[in-house]
Formats: sequence, structure tokens, C-alpha cells
Amino acid sequence: MTRLEAAMADTAREADLGMLVGQLGRSVQEELFARLAEQGHRHVRPRHGTVLAFLPPDGARATELAQRSGQHKQIVGVIVDELVELGYVRREPDPRDRRAKLVVPTESGLDEIDKARAILALIEQRHRLELGDDAYRTFKTALERVARAQRSWQQP
Repeated sequence: MTRLEAAMADTAREADLGMLVGQLGRSVQEELFARLAEQGHRHVRPRHGTVLAFLPPDGARATELAQRSGQHKQIVGVIVDELVELGYVRREPDPRDRRAKLVVPTESGLDEIDKARAILALIEQRHRLELGDDAYRTFKTALERVARAQRSWQQP
């Protein structure tokens, strides 16, 4: 057996980090957006989370949302445009600098954000019950550490 064949056999037996995190992320997103659709938010898509998941009730500048989400400002701008059209956010002058704009959630946006957080809390509660409090806390702490370490791969 060659090294490549051995590596492929190992991969077939044990899912790697990318596969596991990808499967978890996709499954959480699928459940979240299916439940949001059931609760009246059928037009919201996973990409909208780039803005809505990081948007405080009093609003934020697009540059702040880009920093918080890790996305490029241009991508955030396109998503904000979509959310404005869907009625989830509006743009307002920033009271600290009238030349700048704040992205502010509308009533529909606040409702979606509240419902998304409640759905995610239920998903977490289900996993906490499955693993037990201590194991779930250990899992989340380890996952946060791995995510933080992975994000730093490009930093000197």
C-alpha cells in the first residue's frame, strides 16, 4: 500500500476537522433557516447571517460588521442591500459622524435576530443534554480554542 492509499484509507475511517466542522455548520444552518422559515422569515438565507448575527439593536457601520464577521466590506455591502430590500435593516446617518451610515435592524430584523438566537439556544440545549453539562462545556471551550488558533494561521 502506498502512502497516498494509506492516507486515503485513514480519511475514510476518520473524518478530519474540516469535514466535521463543515458537517456541523451545514446541519446547524439547515435547521436554523428551516425553523426561521416556519416562523415567518422564509426569505432570510445563511449569507444574511454575516450581518444579522453581528448586528446590535442600535446598529453598526458596515465596516464594523465586516470586522466582526470576518467578511470583506464589499460583501457586507451587498448583503446589507439585500436586507434593506427584504425589510430587515435600514441605513441611517451615524450620529457620531453624519457622513457615515449605520445599518440598523427594523422591527422585522429584530424579530429575526431574536428568533434565530432562540433557535440556536434550543439547538445548544439539545446537544448539552446529549453530552451532559461538563462534556458540552469542555467541547465548546475546546472548539473556541481551536477556532481562535485556526484564525491566527496568517498572523505573524
